[in-house]
Amino acid sequence: MKLIIINGPNLNLLGIRETAVYGNLTFDSYFKILQSKFKNVELVYYQSNVEGELINKLHELGFSYDGIILNAGGYTHTSVAIRDAIAAINTPVIEVHISNIYAREDFRHNSIIAPKCKGSISGFGMDSYRLAIESFL
Repeated sequence: MKLIIINGPNLNLLGIRETAVYGNLTFDSYFKILQSKFKNVELVYYQSNVEGELINKLHELGFSYDGIILNAGGYTHTSVAIRDAIAAINTPVIEVHISNIYAREDFRHNSIIAPKCKGSISGFGMDSYRLAIESFL
């Protein structure tokens, strides 16, 4: 099985950004944990702060991977273009959020991308990614 985790804007700062919300573990450190836990899965990781680069990656891999785990960050609530990119590809996408977006500011309660995703997982910290991987298995 071939899965990619795609993280959007500001998620490159995990471990130092708003640690009360996101924890103090970097994503690179957590990704190594995932790779050791899921040795039978080919896991790839990509992060960008740029909306167009996220769309390009969805287009590039959205016809050849078994699954995409997407944390679109703030673009979750604003990007019709990412929603359209998800709708255009064949590979199923699971939307992931580290924090519970429904327990935060009102503008975070609406996910534009959710209706085009296979499912959504939020509020389980970094384990949201693990749960997404397990859902593909």
